[in-house]
Amino acid sequence: MARLQTDDLGCWVFKTSAPPRALAPSWRPGESLVLRRCVRPSYRLGLMAPGQRCLLWLSGRVDPGVHAVGVLVAGPDAEPAVEVELVLLRLPLARPSLAAASELSRAEVLRAPFGSNPSYLTPAQLAAVGRRLDAGTRRAAGWG
Repeated sequence: MARLQTDDLGCWVFKTSAPPRALAPSWRPGESLVLRRCVRPSYRLGLMAPGQRCLLWLSGRVDPGVHAVGVLVAGPDAEPAVEVELVLLRLPLARPSLAAASELSRAEVLRAPFGSNPSYLTPAQLAAVGRRLDAGTRRAAGWG
């Protein structure tokens, strides 16, 4: 498999096995929150820059899919970890509906769900996610 290049990157995907209410009990839908996410040391960390789009993917059997969207704020640091500012979605984008979309069916997070952070979406895959978000959420998340 070829190494990921900046042009291949639509957004970073940060996976979690803990639902948003466990990550931050006071986090409410539509609200923005800065979270630290651990990342695995790899060449991908050198591709990361503040302002890049990202999303939070809940893994597991209960409500898997996209739960929050936002941007990379800082990182990676020495731990290594990054900071992301995310807006919690009112309704998550469910894994089954995303997997059924032709643009998303080959997404790394679906092909290798147990892979380490960070994962990614291509620009076309990100566009498919973006079409599923309302304009207010895209603006609040810094997605224009």
